[in-house]
Amino acid sequence: MPHKLPDAQYVKENYQYITLSKELEENIYVFQVLLKGNNDIVFRQIRIGDKKVKAFLIYIDGMADKSLITRNILEPIMIETRKLNKFIYNNQQFFDYIKEYFITTSEVNTKDKFGDVVDDLLCGETILLIDGVEKALIISTKGWEGRNVTESTTESYVRGPKEAFVETLRINTSMLRRRIKHPDFVIENMKIGKYSKTDVSIAYIKSIADEKIVQEVKKRLKKVQIDGVIDSGYLEEFIEDNPFSPFPQIAHSEKPDKVTAEILEGKVAILVDGSPFALMVPAVFVQFFQAAEDYYERYFLSSALRILRIAAMFIALLFPSIYIAETTFHQEMIPTQLAISIAAQREGVPFPALLEALFMEITFEILREAGIRLPMQVGQAVSIVGGLVVGQAAVQAGLVSPAMVIVVAMTGIASFSIPAYNVAITFRLLRFIIMIAAGTLGFFGIIMVVMMILAHMASLESFGVPYLSPLIPSRTQELSDALIRIPWWAKIVRPRTVQGKNIVRQEDTRG
Repeated sequence: MPHKLPDAQYVKENYQYITLSKELEENIYVFQVLLKGNNDIVFRQIRIGDKKVKAFLIYIDGMADKSLITRNILEPIMIETRKLNKFIYNNQQFFDYIKEYFITTSEVNTKDKFGDVVDDLLCGETILLIDGVEKALIISTKGWEGRNVTESTTESYVRGPKEAFVETLRINTSMLRRRIKHPDFVIENMKIGKYSKTDVSIAYIKSIADEKIVQEVKKRLKKVQIDGVIDSGYLEEFIEDNPFSPFPQIAHSEKPDKVTAEILEGKVAILVDGSPFALMVPAVFVQFFQAAEDYYERYFLSSALRILRIAAMFIALLFPSIYIAETTFHQEMIPTQLAISIAAQREGVPFPALLEALFMEITFEILREAGIRLPMQVGQAVSIVGGLVVGQAAVQAGLVSPAMVIVVAMTGIASFSIPAYNVAITFRLLRFIIMIAAGTLGFFGIIMVVMMILAHMASLESFGVPYLSPLIPSRTQELSDALIRIPWWAKIVRPRTVQGKNIVRQEDTRG
């Protein structure tokens, strides 16, 4: 009497909980129901040994390495297993012998639930089913094409490591493992996404990282319920403390050396399969103005560059607003000769300073966005030539003054000096709000908006760490490596802001 096959609808709805059957035909039927219509999934029926035991091989064309399947699976089990049947009395023993002696790939596992087996199949593994056995062999054969390790396109260094993360998770974790060779360095994995089932890794050093922060990261990630995770930016919005704040509360980088440095200070890195950008938590505001290259150059040069970036931050945020406020409400604060020069330039301009600045800033932002979206060779030409042509034409047409063009140009250049792109975007948005306040209320409006921004920043936290730390609350010892950089031989302790259980970084050998 033929074995009755389960209902197809029941299989589709409950396959995650159904266990494999001893009947090979039933197992094949379930796989064909679940994977119906997928032309890239290969079903290969084979016979093993002298007794011609029925078996089935399943893999995805393009995700599994065919040469590995042929050399390490098919050849051994179809040729070498012919010698075994005289010593083996049942298919379960046959199954165990194949797993332990004939499959020559680096990793082989057994699973007995269709849900687990299908998940592994869709990740690029090869499935081997043998008649009479209620388990499946999960054979590691991942071998899809991926991007090679190259230089970073978003974080460029003059001095320092050049390689950047790629879209393959295991390559990225290996870059971190190669830099941190210690048993306390932990990489934990989980899957997120109902349909994508994206692999996500959490990397930290358990003897340095705060256990509360590690558990909080895991808790927030486990709460994420979404169809699919395509990039680490998806998770960033789910796990940040205040999703309505314009300020980024989670840092990201595609440089393994930078991520390694953050992990060594006690932070937790989150890597997502398919994304070259790793997330780092917790994050504080001052770190967005620090470049990894600061720690590769001598400390006095790096300190000068950090001070320059802080000055550029104020220029990018406030320079147009100060110009608007002074030319509209506070002309008495401008030196006489400069005031006369500005007045002469603005004589034929039909718009107030606020509208003039908004027009130029919006034009500049459009050109910058166009330069990013266009192909690299074309984009650079559009952003440079477009800025020159539009600025010159606007001045000749009498729509804006030459001084305003200089102000907007200096503001744009200053924003480029901020290492973190997401913070630079935040300042670009806030700049418009402060400009409107300056055009309506003068310096009073500027001070009012800046105070509101500072109060908001002081209220922010990133995984329990104050966002403005070590400035507010003040930590004197850590300020020496926040606004400036102290030499490496003076960095005796790690920042207490992130963790406090293992603060000694190195022994003091100066005396």
